[in-house]
Amino acid sequence: MARRRRIRHVTLVSLLLLLLTVAIAPTPSSAAGSDWWEPVARAEADVRTGVTGEPFTGTDARGEVRGFVDAHNHLFSNEAFGGRLICGKVFSAAGVADALADCPEHYPDGSLALFDYITHGGDGKHDPTGWPTFKDWPAYDSMTHQANYYAWVERAWRGGQRVLVNDLVTNGMICSVYPFKVRSCDEMTSIRLQARLTYDLQAFIDTQYGGPGKGWFRIVTDSVQARQVVEQGKLAVVLGVETSEPFGCKQILDIAQCGKADIDKGLDELYALGVRSMFLCHKFDNALCGVRFDEGGLGTAINVGQFLSTGTFWQTETCKGPQADNPIGTAASAAEGDLPAGVRVPAYDSGARCNVRGLTDLGEYAVRGMMQRKMMLEVDHMSVKATGQALDIFEAASYPGVLSSHSWMDLNWTERVYSLGGFVAQYMHGSEAFTAEAARTRALRTAYDVGYGFGTDFNGIGDHPAPRGADAADRVVYPFRSADGGSVVDRQTSGQRTFDLNTDGAAHVGMIPDWIEDIRRVGGQGVVDDLFRGAESYLGTWGSTEGHRAAADLAKGAAATASSTESNPFTSYRAGRAVDGDRATRWASDWSDDQWWQVDLGSTHRVARVTLDWERAYGRSYRVELSTDGVNWSTAWSTTTGDGGLDTARFTGAPARYLRVHGLQRGTAWGYSLNEVTVQSS
Repeated sequence: MARRRRIRHVTLVSLLLLLLTVAIAPTPSSAAGSDWWEPVARAEADVRTGVTGEPFTGTDARGEVRGFVDAHNHLFSNEAFGGRLICGKVFSAAGVADALADCPEHYPDGSLALFDYITHGGDGKHDPTGWPTFKDWPAYDSMTHQANYYAWVERAWRGGQRVLVNDLVTNGMICSVYPFKVRSCDEMTSIRLQARLTYDLQAFIDTQYGGPGKGWFRIVTDSVQARQVVEQGKLAVVLGVETSEPFGCKQILDIAQCGKADIDKGLDELYALGVRSMFLCHKFDNALCGVRFDEGGLGTAINVGQFLSTGTFWQTETCKGPQADNPIGTAASAAEGDLPAGVRVPAYDSGARCNVRGLTDLGEYAVRGMMQRKMMLEVDHMSVKATGQALDIFEAASYPGVLSSHSWMDLNWTERVYSLGGFVAQYMHGSEAFTAEAARTRALRTAYDVGYGFGTDFNGIGDHPAPRGADAADRVVYPFRSADGGSVVDRQTSGQRTFDLNTDGAAHVGMIPDWIEDIRRVGGQGVVDDLFRGAESYLGTWGSTEGHRAAADLAKGAAATASSTESNPFTSYRAGRAVDGDRATRWASDWSDDQWWQVDLGSTHRVARVTLDWERAYGRSYRVELSTDGVNWSTAWSTTTGDGGLDTARFTGAPARYLRVHGLQRGTAWGYSLNEVTVQSS
C-alpha cells in the first residue's frame, strides 16, 4: 500500500511538471517544426503575422528571382539621434512588452513627444501604452514610435518581400538639440551600434528557428549570397548608410572638417561592417556635397539644424537645367527657438530652386572611393547639381552602382539611372499616388526591362499611406492571396489590436502586403508585377556593380598636339597634359574660338566613347572628330550645349587612329582647357 501511494504521488508530480512544460513551451503548431517557415521556439505572448501558406522559393520561367524590394528602411533608428527620438525596439530578449513600450518621457499623455509637434505641429499628445493595447501607436502619421518590430517585418517577408535595405541612420545635430537622449551623438558610434544590432537580430531570429543560419532574416554582403537567400524563399538584408556627416565630413563656414585619409578609413570601416550602399549627404550640406532641400515645417527645422551644424543656412541659385531641388520649407517651426538671438531663417526666391553646392573635390574623391570598393551610391538627398556630377562620373566609367531608393532624386534623372544599369524605387505613397507615378515611368521600365521597388522609410521620420476608408469601392478585402498566390493574408493582430489597412493605413512595416494589395485593386496587376520583379533588378544592379571593370583608356600616354597652347612662365599647358593620367595637370588653349586638341592612338582602334574632363574653361559648342589617316575627318559626336565638368560622348563605334576635339564656341571668356581626355572602345 505504501509503495502504491508513493507511485501515485510521483505520477501526480510528473503530470504537474508536464502541464507546466506545456504551458511555457511554444504553441503546438510552432513546436511541430514541420514547416521551415514556422518558428520552433517563440514566446506565446508575441505578435503574429496573420499569414498562412508556404513562402515561394526558387526562380521563375526566365530564371529570375522574384519578390518585392524595400529599398529604404531604418530598422534601428530607435538607437539613433541619442536613442530617445523614436520609441520602442525592434526586438527584445525580455519579450514584446519590453520591446514595444513608449519612451518614459511620453507618459502619461504624450505631451513631451517633442519631435512630433516640432515637425508636424499639434501637441503630440497620445496614449503612450504600446503592448498590448496599441491604442494610438503605431500609426501611419506617427513620427516617434517603432514601426519595425521584427514580427511585423516577418509579415512583410511572408507577404512576398525578399530584399530589405536597412539604412543605418542618424544625425548628430538633431541628437544634440533634442533634450532626451541615452546615447552618444557621434554619428559613426551610432552607425556601428545599429550594424551590430542588425546582426544581433539575425541571431535572435535564428534562435527561434533552431539555430544559426536557420532563420528567415539573412544579412548578405554580396549579390551571389543575396540571390541564394532569395531563391531559398528568405529575406536578404543589405546594410546601407544614410547619415548627414559620414566619417566626420562636416563643413563649418564652408571649411571641410575631414580629409582624404578620413574618407578612406571610413569607407574601409563601413565595408568591413557589411555596408554596401550609402548616401554621401543627407539633410545638411557637408564637406562632400550639397543636399536636396526639405519642405514645409520640417524644412525650416532642418535648415535651422543646418545653421547650427555648419554656420550657414541653405543657399540657392537659379537652376541651369530642367532639374530642380525641392522648394525650401519656410513654414514656422518650434526649432527656430534654437537659433541665436537676432538670427533668422532667410527668405528665398521662389524662382531659385537649386542648391548652390554640388559635389566637392572631397565628394568626388569619396564617389571614386566607393567605385573602387564596388559600393552603390544613393543619390536621393543629393542636390541636383551634386547628382548630375556623380552621374557624369559614373557615365564616364560605365559604372552601374547608382540607386534612387525613395523618390528624392529629380525625376528627370530616371532614364540616366536606368541607362547606367541602376535601380529606382518610389517612396511608399498612398496607392493612388504610387500607381500614378509608377504609370508615368512604366515605359522606361519596359524599355530597359527592369522591375520596380519601393522605399518605406519606416522609422525615418516620415508619414505613410493614410487609410482610404472602409467604404472605398476598391478597398482591400480580407483575407486575400499574396502576389504569388501561395499564401493567404488576413488582418494583422498585435496584442489586443487588429490592424486593417482600410481604416488604419500603413501603420507599421507589417502592412506592406496589405498596401500592395491596395495597389493591385487601385492600379492593376501590372504595377504589382513590376514590383514583384524588383528583387531581380536590384540584385542585377548590385551584381553588375561588383563585376564592373574599367575599360582600357586608349589615349593614356599617347602623343597629343593642339592648335595652340596658353603661355605661362611657371607651368606648362601643353597638349600631352590632357592624356598623362593626372587630373591636376591640363591642356589649355589661347583665349579664342576655333581651337582643336588632337591625339594619335598609335594604331587604328574601334572608338565608341570619349570622356572630356573640362577645367573651368570649357567648350559650349564643340565636335568630337575621328580619322584613320589624320587628314580626312568625320564628326562622331557634337553638342552646342556643353556645360563643363565631365562630358561623355557615346556614339556608334568606328575605326580611328586619330581623335580630335574641335572647339567652336567657348563657354567662358577664357580658352578651352581639358584636365583629361579618355578614349575607349565601348
